[in-house]
Amino acid sequence: MIAHLFRIRRSSHGTEGIFAAGAFSCFTMELPWKDNRPNISCIPAGRYKVTIRVSPRFGQVYHVTEVEGRSSILIHSGNFAGDKSLGLRTHSQGCILVGKYTGILEGQRAVLASRITLRRLLDFCGGQDFTLRIQEAF
Repeated sequence: MIAHLFRIRRSSHGTEGIFAAGAFSCFTMELPWKDNRPNISCIPAGRYKVTIRVSPRFGQVYHVTEVEGRSSILIHSGNFAGDKSLGLRTHSQGCILVGKYTGILEGQRAVLASRITLRRLLDFCGGQDFTLRIQEAF
């Protein structure tokens, strides 16, 4: 299976996108682009292999592999992916957060209904590996 992540908005609040795989779709939130620096940047647009993994912190999640210069890039639940250097909140250290909706939470852009969206993604993909193609619309 091939999944697509279309990045549609970039700001200090994060990089927002739309994830689509077959009949499943959701919104995403990633850190702002900071030259692919670990823990503070989203990963570059490109094509990646995604595998299932059990994270000690998040449980069963998807792991984005083969990211040059990076490791432990997960697709997991969370709301915020803001620029911490500007005092914004984040639940990501370079990972992709998923949600059913986007909106404002505590004055910051966020993805919402994240845990249930992650469960639905895991159910839809059935734990199978897939290819993720990340593209930017800006």
